[in-house]
Amino acid sequence: MARKETAADAANAGRLKQIVLTYKMTRKADSKIGLVLAAVGIVTFGVFLAIGFLLGHPVYLGILGLLLAFLATAIVFGRRAERAAFGQMEGQPGAAAAVLDNIGRGWTTTPAVAMNRSQDVVHRAVGKAGIVLVAEGNPNRVRTLLAAEKKRMARIVADVPVHDVIVGTGEGQVELKKLRTTMLKYPRVLTGPQVTATNDRLRALGDLMSNMPLPKGPMPKGMRMPKGGRMR
Repeated sequence: MARKETAADAANAGRLKQIVLTYKMTRKADSKIGLVLAAVGIVTFGVFLAIGFLLGHPVYLGILGLLLAFLATAIVFGRRAERAAFGQMEGQPGAAAAVLDNIGRGWTTTPAVAMNRSQDVVHRAVGKAGIVLVAEGNPNRVRTLLAAEKKRMARIVADVPVHDVIVGTGEGQVELKKLRTTMLKYPRVLTGPQVTATNDRLRALGDLMSNMPLPKGPMPKGMRMPKGGRMR
């Protein structure tokens, strides 16, 4: 029993520490986060408390308002923290791979299936929507990478729909913060077994990761391709 309590206390402390770290990170990009959260909590609680006095039940609605104030504050905090995180990752090499890593169940992602010497890179995700190639880098150069990767895959997955996305803020590009939403909007046309078969065929085809180990998340600046890696 004591061990369970200790483990629970440790887990709670870990969550609290994570919340504090997230808040500090968010505050660096969003200096008004504290004021916004306080305003959301106070206004939500105040509205319900005022309604409670009008209806003659200030205690009940006050308690409800307190709970909803915490909920509203948590929702606003989560959204602003997410926005701050995307803002910090925007423009960094490998940022799209970090987003793909957290896209959710049903997707198998492979970072850096193709890269050139300028560090323009193409990542791959496979799900029930088919194959999604996500490119980041110079728009003109990544189009060449995308075309080459499509041609390479066409030999073994010609019957699978392929979508391509260029991450960026220019015309025809998808912002990093909208990447996950964009991918989830694609129509689901493959069954579970078909997704598995597609992954098996692509795995047999091989990719850049087979020859070059890369850390998860944004790639370090100044990283160079090793000799023998597949360049384009």
